This record gives sequence, structure tokens and C-alpha cells, in this order.
Amino acid sequence: MCVLSIMMVDAAAVAYKMEVAGKSLPALTNLDKGRYSVIVFENYHRYLNMDKWNRELLDKYCREYGVGILGFFPPANRHMTGVKVKGFPLYLHTKLSLRDAMLNSASPVLRVARAGGVYQGPLPGDDWSVFTANHTTYEPVAWGSNSSGGWTEYVPLATVMQDHGMYDGISRVLFGNGLNFWLHRLLFLDSLSYLSKGQLSISLERQVLVDIDDIFVGESGIRMWKEDVHDLIKTQDRIRQLVPGFKFNLGFSGKYFHRGTWEENEGDDTILENVDKFNWFCHMWNHMQPHLYNNETHLEYEMSLNKAFAETHGIPTNSSYSVAPHHSGVYPVHELLYTVWKKVWNIRVTSTEEYPHLRPARLRRGFVHRGIKVLPRQTCGLFTHTIYVDRYPGGLKKLDESIMGGELFQTIVYNPINVFMSHMSNYGSDRLALYTFESVFQFIRCWTNLKLVSSGPLELADKYFKMYPEEIDPVWGNPCLDQRHLKIWSYKKSCQHLPKFLVIGPQKTGTTALYTFLSMHPNISANIPSKETFEEIQFFNGRNYYKGLDWYMQFFPSNDSVDNKIVFEKSATYFDSDIVPKRVQALLPNVKLVTILISPAKRAYSWYQHAKAHGDPNTIKYSFHQVITANESVIPKSLRDFRNRCLNPGKYALHIERWLDYFHHNNLHIIDGDQLKSNPVDVLDQFQKFLKITPPFDYSSHIRYDAKKGFFCKVLEGGGNKCLGKGKGRQYATMDTESYKYLREYYMPYNTALVKLLRKLEHTTIPQWLKDDLSYSST
Repeated sequence: MCVLSIMMVDAAAVAYKMEVAGKSLPALTNLDKGRYSVIVFENYHRYLNMDKWNRELLDKYCREYGVGILGFFPPANRHMTGVKVKGFPLYLHTKLSLRDAMLNSASPVLRVARAGGVYQGPLPGDDWSVFTANHTTYEPVAWGSNSSGGWTEYVPLATVMQDHGMYDGISRVLFGNGLNFWLHRLLFLDSLSYLSKGQLSISLERQVLVDIDDIFVGESGIRMWKEDVHDLIKTQDRIRQLVPGFKFNLGFSGKYFHRGTWEENEGDDTILENVDKFNWFCHMWNHMQPHLYNNETHLEYEMSLNKAFAETHGIPTNSSYSVAPHHSGVYPVHELLYTVWKKVWNIRVTSTEEYPHLRPARLRRGFVHRGIKVLPRQTCGLFTHTIYVDRYPGGLKKLDESIMGGELFQTIVYNPINVFMSHMSNYGSDRLALYTFESVFQFIRCWTNLKLVSSGPLELADKYFKMYPEEIDPVWGNPCLDQRHLKIWSYKKSCQHLPKFLVIGPQKTGTTALYTFLSMHPNISANIPSKETFEEIQFFNGRNYYKGLDWYMQFFPSNDSVDNKIVFEKSATYFDSDIVPKRVQALLPNVKLVTILISPAKRAYSWYQHAKAHGDPNTIKYSFHQVITANESVIPKSLRDFRNRCLNPGKYALHIERWLDYFHHNNLHIIDGDQLKSNPVDVLDQFQKFLKITPPFDYSSHIRYDAKKGFFCKVLEGGGNKCLGKGKGRQYATMDTESYKYLREYYMPYNTALVKLLRKLEHTTIPQWLKDDLSYSST
């Protein structure tokens, strides 16, 4: 796929999996099932010029599995007429300038795009290719013309051609140009839907909500007059004919009521006289950004003033929807805002343009935090200062381009649910917002089969998260890596003390010992212990993640004792979690990762003994051998889960590869757990080199072997040792031979994969435990 087509599929949130083919084709089937719904060639000549073997293989796959091909002919360097397409009764005419596009109303490809209208005017570019054919398998989908004499001299030239498959049994849609023309973008979506037999389709319903922020806010001269309000109501009535259920959604800041000229104050009064004509939501009383509040009582007082204003003037207060000025406090999350919103206004839905980032707009997403649903918000090209058409960047022509097939039009096409941001100033003066929204809705009605409807925020939020349930869980990003986010983040917060490295586990490999040794280092500082999980925060892989970034950061306070130190966190359950690498990369993209590996068989046995010491009922019901050899297909769920927690962390290569999907291998440091136990000083010296700590801390004078405990401990000033607490280094019976043999066989493919991975990562030394496990398996 070309970059633009990938962007379009992303924007439309079509579920897809893409693979880019090189010289050889990727696997086309899996267990006798086809893997692909559509084959896309960004340069169709690559298909035409494939070697015989690959071409026959691909064509056979398309015929047997009913898979269509979508292809683009790249721009030609010169004008040519009647060039035969290799192997097909199809001809190209290249390097043309075209105008006046129209669609074939009989084409079965059309779904989003609607035929009947004529787009008059020059088409973008001078490198169009058009098609002619002499076989009934071909049918034009779209035409243009190279005539400038108007429709009386119009000669239709096919810019998009459908191949019904009657020639060679393969359905195709071919484009004689790229996707720079907006109509071709619609046809691209329709072609994906048609060729995939509906598998790659988007809904034809489009929900639209238009918020008007800053009601009563604004400097004198840019506010609404009485006539503006009347025109707002009239336009709303006309829009409702295009968008059933449509009402403008007004967000108010009561402090600024009657703060304009007498004409503007009259406009304020007219708005209140027509309260029932609109939907309403609360803005901030004084339009202050919520992230600037660090006192709950003060924020609550300000919100209560706005609510009292609303009740005095008959404005509804039960919408359960709000938008913060400049989207402050919504994302990055300011916990006070969510607390007070729920307390004063019972807010259940909000929206922002900032999650995960403002740009690119096509990747804006929603999330749910503390019971409040956050919808992605879209911009319409109008901002607080956009009040006069002659001052619009590029003038009316540029605004019309956005409306007629451009950015605003495409926003609605690609998004099933649209929450648009506009401002009161856009509805006064030249009333640009009224022109913009009415025009784009009319254009959509003319050129698409989309059904425009409007619902309230609560209903929209319910629909959105039913449509995209995978977005319910947030992914917290790093506010310090986005300048816009920094501007709407509390000045009392800082990323400087977030961890620089993570000890990710797995469990029962020596992570607590490493944590203890690192905590002795004068230039390294661990997080503050958790009351529930002690030295482990367990933020990224458990319910703690939903408590938000503010909760996590409280374990890394700024004070003189930790400033200028390397801060780290240790949570041994991170290693084998599916979701943790993605979450860590989003918040800490440059973090260093530390993992400790021992024989997976011994790790599993140690974990079982740990669970037994803590009274896990599965260890009472089942022996270790029964757990590891249990048949997953017939055992109870509780035992299956217990077995997985026992065995899955030992599949080291599988989990490390997942981490390497998100981090460069130079960010990963692998410690041999046996070496950490027997020779911790050398291990810690190597680790300090990994962290580039100079000068290194001399551990040899601070830890020593304790014969009674059987491991290394901290040396106290008085000469004694301080070893790990109760339960650490506990003694238990040796694993039985039968279980040991079973586990070595069980882990053999994973250990083999680990050797390959270590060599790929250029580890010069393979751990002895790994050699032993593999040599045992081969005997």
C-alpha cells in the first residue's frame, strides 16, 4: 500500500492487517484458509512484471479464495496513447490533464461514493492515466474529461476501471492516478469494501455533534449580536433537514455574561431567551484552565459558581457532559478535574483533541478514566480568531477546499462519530461556522451515501465504545515529550523523576536481591515502597494502571535525597505480561530494561514453592508434578490459570521478543541469574557499565557471602551482615527427577529459541544453565 492509502485506512478505523511483499510473496494461506481479503499494489506494474512462479501462485490464490486485486498505475514520464497493459485487453493513455469528474451510477463498486453529480473544474495534477478496453469484463467506475469546451463537448475518459473477472477469473479495480483527488479516496474505500465482499467496509452512518465553546466569553467586538443568534437558530433548522436530531451544543462560562457592548449584551440575552433551542454543557466559570488548580476546594467553588449561574438563568445542568478550556486537565489527566467534575456536575462524558496527540488527527482516540468517557474531538478549521472570511488563511477558496472534498469533508467520511469543536466567535461577524457546517453537510449529501444523524454526548459515548471497545483502556503517554501537553500540565508535576530503568523480572529469578544491591548504590534510587505490594509498584500490568499517571508519579517524589540520581522501579511481573511493553513504551520510550534469567525449570519450581508458602489452595490440592503435567483442555480454570502463571514466564525468548517489538535491543540488559547469585560483584560492575555510571561503585566492599544464608548480603558498618528478609532464600526439597526431566523437555523449544535470540543480540556468552538444560534434552 502507498502511504496515503494506509493513512486513509487508519483514519477510517477499518480493521486490517497488512504485509509488505518483497521479492517473494508472503505466505498466502494458513491451515487452508486465505490470509488476505484484498491484494493492493501501489504500483500495478510490479504485479504485471512479477516472475512467472509468483504470478501464477498469486493468481491461483485469488481465483481459489475469491480475492480481488486493487492496483494503482504510477504517473508516466511522458504522454502516450493506447499503450497495451501487459497480458490484458486494456489500454492506457498517459500524462493527461483532466477536469470535470463524474461517477458511473451503475457501478457495483459504489458504496460510500454517490453518483449523479458532476464535479466541475480541473482535477489535481497533470499526470493522469485513463483506460480504454475492448472486453466486456471492464466497466468504468469514474470518468474525467480532457476537454475544456464544457459538457457539450464532453468526452468521458475512464480514470477508474473495474475488471469483473470475466477475462481471467480475478476481480480488480484499477486506478489511473493516485489518491490526491478526493473522489478517488472515496472510491478507494469502496473498492476495498467491494473486493473484500464487505469484510473491509465502514459503516454508512455518521454521527455529528457540534460544540460551541466559550458562550458569553470573548473580547468586545468578536461576540454575537441578536441577529447572529437568530441566524444561528435558522441555520440550525436547515441543518436539521440534513442531519436529523441536530442541535448546536453550547458550552458556557457564566462569569463573562454581559461583559460586551450593548449589542453583544443583547446577543447574550437573546441566547438565554432561546435556551430550549439548544443543548448545553458547562465550561469553566472564569474560563481558567483546570490544570492550574491544585486545590480541590477552589476548583469546586469555581464550578459551583457556573452551576448557580445556569440554574438562575434556566440553563439545563443535567447533560453530564463538559469540555475544559483548551482541553486542559482531560489529557494529560489532572485528577482534580475528574474528581470535581463528578462531584459538582456528575460528568460522565467529555472530549479532547489531545489524546494521544493533536496530530495526526486521524490517530486521535478515546479512553475511559474514573468512569468518565473521553471522546476524540475534531477540529473544523475554525479557531477563536477565525471570524472574518477575508482573514481566513487562504481566503474563501481555501475554506471551500476543506469543505468540498478536503480535510473537513474527509474527517466526517472517515469517522463514524464526530465531535466538532467551534467557538462563539465563529458565529458572529461573518458567521463562518454556519457557512462551514451547512456547506459540508450539503456536500456530503450530494456526493456520498452517508447517513448523517445527531445524538447527545452520552449516547455518542455509548456508541463509540461499543464500536471501539479496545479503546476503553487508556495508554498513558509522557507529557514531557509533547509541547502541547506540557502547556496543559500542572507546573507542580515533572517527568524528571520518572524511572530511568526498570527491573522487569521475571519472578523468582533474583529480582529482589538485585533491587537490594542497587538500593545500596549512592547514585541510584528506587521508588518509594507501596503499602500493598512493598518494593514493587506493579503499575503497568495491574489495576493500578487505571489509577493514572499522578498515582504512579507519587512513588517518585522530588527531593534532595533523590535529585541527580538514577531512579528505577522493580516489578517482576512485568516481564511476561502481554500489555506491559506497549504501556511502558508509551510513557517511558527511552527507559532501560533489566531482566534476570535462570533455568526456567528451576524458576517454575521456585515459583510453586513460593505460592505454597503463601497458602495458595492449588498447592494444597495438587503436587508440583500434577500442576506442570496437567492437561489444559480438561483441568478446571483455576488450575489452568495457576499452571500458566507457573510455566509461562519461563518462555523467555517469547517475552523478550515482545519487549523488542517496542524497544531497541541496546535498551535491554540481560543478567544471568546464576551469576548474580554466585558472583554478584562482577554482575553489578557490568550493569553499571550498561548504565554508563562513572566512576563505578565498588560493591566488593559492601556485599559479602553469608555462609549461613547461602547467598550474598549487605555489609553493615559494625561488621555484620544484613540479608534479605523472611522468606527470601528459603530452603525446600529438591525438585523430583521426573518433574525436572519433564520441564527440560517442555522448555526445549523455548530454550533453543533463546540461544538463537542471544546470538542475534550478539551476546558472547551463553549461560551455563542454558547449555545444561539443552544438553540434558538432547541426551
